[in-house]
Amino acid sequence: MELDVTGSLDTIAATPATLAPTPTDDTILPRRLADFATLGEALDYAARGVRGLNFHDARGKLARAYSFAELRADALAQAHRLIAAGVRPRDRIALIAETGTEFASLFFGVVYAGAWPVPLPLPTSFGGASSYIEQLRVQLSSCDPLMLIYPAELSAMANEAARIAGVQGMDWDSFGKRPAPPAELPPASTDDIAYLQYSSGSTRFPHGVAITHHALLNNLSAHSHGMELQEGDRCVSWLPWYHDMGLVGCFLSPVANQVSTDYLKTEDFARRPLAWLDLISRNPGTTLSYSPTFGYDICARRMSSQTKASERFDLSRWRVAGNGADMIRPDVMQSFVDAFADAGFQASAFLPSYGLAEATLAVSIMPPGEGIQVELVEETQLSGASHGADRPQRFRAIVNCGKPVKDMEVEIREEDGTPLPEKAIGKLWCRGPSVMVGYFRDEPATAACMKDGWLDTGDMGYISEGYVYIVGRAKDMIIVNGRNHWPQDIEWAVEQLPGFKQGDIAAFAITTPGGEETPAVLVQCRTSDEQERVRLREEIRERVRSVTGMNCVIELVPPRTLPRTSSGKLSRAKARNLYLAGEIKPYDIAA
Repeated sequence: MELDVTGSLDTIAATPATLAPTPTDDTILPRRLADFATLGEALDYAARGVRGLNFHDARGKLARAYSFAELRADALAQAHRLIAAGVRPRDRIALIAETGTEFASLFFGVVYAGAWPVPLPLPTSFGGASSYIEQLRVQLSSCDPLMLIYPAELSAMANEAARIAGVQGMDWDSFGKRPAPPAELPPASTDDIAYLQYSSGSTRFPHGVAITHHALLNNLSAHSHGMELQEGDRCVSWLPWYHDMGLVGCFLSPVANQVSTDYLKTEDFARRPLAWLDLISRNPGTTLSYSPTFGYDICARRMSSQTKASERFDLSRWRVAGNGADMIRPDVMQSFVDAFADAGFQASAFLPSYGLAEATLAVSIMPPGEGIQVELVEETQLSGASHGADRPQRFRAIVNCGKPVKDMEVEIREEDGTPLPEKAIGKLWCRGPSVMVGYFRDEPATAACMKDGWLDTGDMGYISEGYVYIVGRAKDMIIVNGRNHWPQDIEWAVEQLPGFKQGDIAAFAITTPGGEETPAVLVQCRTSDEQERVRLREEIRERVRSVTGMNCVIELVPPRTLPRTSSGKLSRAKARNLYLAGEIKPYDIAA
């Protein structure tokens, strides 16, 4: 059914915002599952309805209800400001991606103006101001934007990065005061670039992933079909908008699929993780929410064993508890079920998925209701090393990440590109309409990972009965004496020791002074007792030896030392670089 996108829109947009959240249901506007030619067309349609975005404060209290109609009106005004400022089609506009109305309206305003929004991260706790300024500088140099627009509270750091990169910088309050004279908007084509996305690990050598409108809408449609989006669905999210799962899955998808969504800022979730579950409990109709494994882990750990979850939470309506962005751990998922089952949470709600920015977002999604499923894979299949008296058989639980999404093909290949049969572990390649057109102004990097429309994801995995299983990142694999060791296996082994948790351990390969390759394991240690540190190091060394069969370099480091990516994942590559550069200082422990 064709609907006129004009008419009552101005009336809706002019309605004053109230502290009532935007409705979950819309009895007027038929839902369309992202079947639009462009992102602007998707917002035009969503603005005809009553749904929208809802922003909450640190304690989960509604601070701003922002209908899609208001978003469209503000975005058009932003587009007129941008055009008046000299912005032309294909210009890049860098935006610090703080969750809120300002970024939302600017992102769509840049799209309406025919330019390319480039979401950039907020500061993290690791590295301080100088590290953040350098990260912004590198990414600004990569995307070569006409301007950088940012929250006023980040003015000092953002302005300094913009100055070094030779880019005009402006806070969004000042930009919003600029005149917005009416202007003709450039026509948009489905094959035009919609935005540039930097993956969470792209800091020193960033790659701007170029995504077209067609690729985006195809993936958002595949995502909604894969989740079996229903009438009455409502979403809650704390995920950052500078990461693909937050930006694409929890901001652009709600617009293109017309889903009312409630937001906590990422930093508020970090301070009070259980506020996420409070928000789900308090918002009637909340059925959808996504998190990496560490989000579920933090909540399960914060739940007191003396407190019944049912006394505080109601998670019975949570239909899709999405999981992705890092390795999915079945032990963590079980801990979450154990902690919140009496609050109505059902294990079948877990929806594992796999994706990456280079494929827009989703590559595979578990069919709803099937929950966490694992296959036990014997270590010899992972490492190529035979077991014997000195190396007993060990198995690792590999989580089923679902089936390829609509229009996506997946193949497992040898290093030389030869396709492998089911159950054989190799490089995962994918092909489909939502795969990126390439990295912005980086043909060598594009050619290195794309061939004949196929994308080398850089991940290792296998296919079993049509389902995708991810083993790990190829670049993270530790290869010593011809044996493959997955860092996750080493890290998980250490985590089983008392006093350690996920994110406390980073394993990677180094070259010893004698020229030998060996695993190094950095472990965040909270004790100040010298003798206890000596004991812990020996205990860790024995535990790692049981996994690898080798003596490894074990270093105890202070808490909050190990770096994370912008999405909160442990960055083994950055930890290795900082350690080798002497910027991570281990405790000095007697031999």
